This record gives sequence, C-alpha cells and structure tokens, in this order.
Amino acid sequence: MKTRITDMLGIRYPIVQGGMMWVGTAELSSAVSNAGGLGILTALTQPTPEALAREIERCRGMTDAPFGVNLTILPAIKPPPYEAYLDVILDAGIRILETAGNNPKAFIDKAKARGVTLIHKCVAVRHALSAQRNGVDIISIDGFECAGHPGEDDVPGLVLIPLAVQALDVPVIASGGIGDGRGMAAALALGAEGVNMGTRFCATQEAPIHDNIKQALVNANERDTRLILRSLHNTARVFRNAVSEEVAAAESRPGGCQFEDIRPLVSGARGAAALADGDVNGGIITAGQVVGLIHDIPTCEVLIARMVAECRESLRIAAKRAAAD
Repeated sequence: MKTRITDMLGIRYPIVQGGMMWVGTAELSSAVSNAGGLGILTALTQPTPEALAREIERCRGMTDAPFGVNLTILPAIKPPPYEAYLDVILDAGIRILETAGNNPKAFIDKAKARGVTLIHKCVAVRHALSAQRNGVDIISIDGFECAGHPGEDDVPGLVLIPLAVQALDVPVIASGGIGDGRGMAAALALGAEGVNMGTRFCATQEAPIHDNIKQALVNANERDTRLILRSLHNTARVFRNAVSEEVAAAESRPGGCQFEDIRPLVSGARGAAALADGDVNGGIITAGQVVGLIHDIPTCEVLIARMVAECRESLRIAAKRAAAD
C-alpha cells in the first residue's frame, strides 16, 4: 500500500499502533514494525527518561524497521519531566514522534530541528488546524468511539474523519473504532491515508498484558465500554467493569463528586496492576467500542496481513457494487 503516510514514515502498510500507557513497550512496538506497520513506544510508560533510553535501545535490538515514540502531554499537579523525555527521544535518534494531549507547540521547533516527523493526535478539527499551523506533519484524528480520552464534543469517526480531511492539508490518520480491514477500507474511502489502532493491538500475542485481559476484550461486545469522568469534563472511554461502574455511580450521585472522591479508583498504578495481574475488575482498563469486533488473539504479523487483505477485498467489493448497472 502506498499513501503519504507510508512514504513519510517509511513503512509498508499505513497502520499505526497507538501509543498506549503501560502497553507500548518494545515487545509490541517491534512486532508491529516487523509486520510492516509503525510500532510506537509510550514514553511515560517508562518511569524515568533514562529508562526510556534503555527501552528505545531494547526495541532497536528487536527490529530494524522504523518505530516511533509517543509523548502525551497532560496537565498534572506534579507533571513528569516532559522536556527530559523529549531530549532522550531526540538524542536517541528517533525520527517519528507522536504527541497527544495538550498543544505540543513548545516541543515542535526543537523536534523539527532534529529532522523528526511529528504526528499529533486530536479529537476535534479545530485542534487539528491549530496543530497544523504549529508545524505538525501528520494528524491522527480520534473519533468518539475511541478508547481513552475522546474529548467532549462526541463526534464519531464517520463524521470527524472526512471533516478533518476536508479541513487539513497534512495527511490524516483515522483513529477510533478501527479493528479490521473493513474499518481500514472505510477510513481510506473517507479520505484518511492511514489508520491508528490501540485496543485491537491489545488483543495480540505480543501485547504485554495478562491473557485474562486479552480474553475479556475478545468476549466483550460493543456495549461493554463505559464513559467516565464526564462530570469532571475529562471524559474517558474505558472497559465496563466493577471499578468503572463504581466511578460512574459516584458521578451520578446528587451533587456529583470531586476528583478526590474517585482518585483511588482511577489510579494509574491500579490500572497497570490489573493489566499485569489479569484481574479484570482490579482497576480502570482503557478500551474502545471496537471490542465488539475483536474475536481472536493473533500475532501482530497475522493481524496486519489479514487486515491488509481484508481492506483490499472490501474496497474491491465496494468498487464492484458502485459500478453495477
């Protein structure tokens, strides 16, 4: 497959692995890159910038193909040393950086000066336009179906993807709700030049999470996600389990709740432990509505090859139908 995305990133197929907290490690990222997509390490999964440097080298030992690093910039009472993480990424010679969260303007000039291609993940066209003005090379647009933070506008991909393509000059990667070749074909038909998948890559053999969690994703249907933190204007789509139900119940109480009321429930450390230990009800587990389309736990190589074949066949069938008398 050939799009601006494959040309700019140096990959065979325009399939990008999402930069997922606790999941974007060398095992998964190298497997995606070896299969022809773009694997992405998650910088803040590593506890220190020095640990990230070691993880980058570990990933290089597992693949000769391009891979990127995600740096998600979020407001925090005690923010991590974002610039120190960025310096490690640049000093390691990484050529593809995915940013998400707050506007990455402060880092763009520094990264561009080192020849880095910048992907920025957005949930709204207005944010994408701002990122484009600031010099981002590629926009990954996240529809309401997505896992994690879909924003507060609630615009699904079928509307958001073509709106972004229409508004932007830089290429668009479609994200949210994509888990197979049919979704990839739809994204390409809507004008995107690549796709980004997070939840689907969690249900692969190389994903560094417990088999119990992977099987829970396989067993889930499209209704098995929950929107939480809506009352705090920080909406997150997560897997429906005992913890997310407790958070939602706290938010729905008369008068709502404060973040401190639910902090122990949404703790990142608790979610990381659930992924590692396999306790499906042990913490918040991020997942998108695409769980309804996940039916197996293949290797990344099998998943990507199957997606590409299914995408081509879906486009062939659609073209045949459109040409019918």
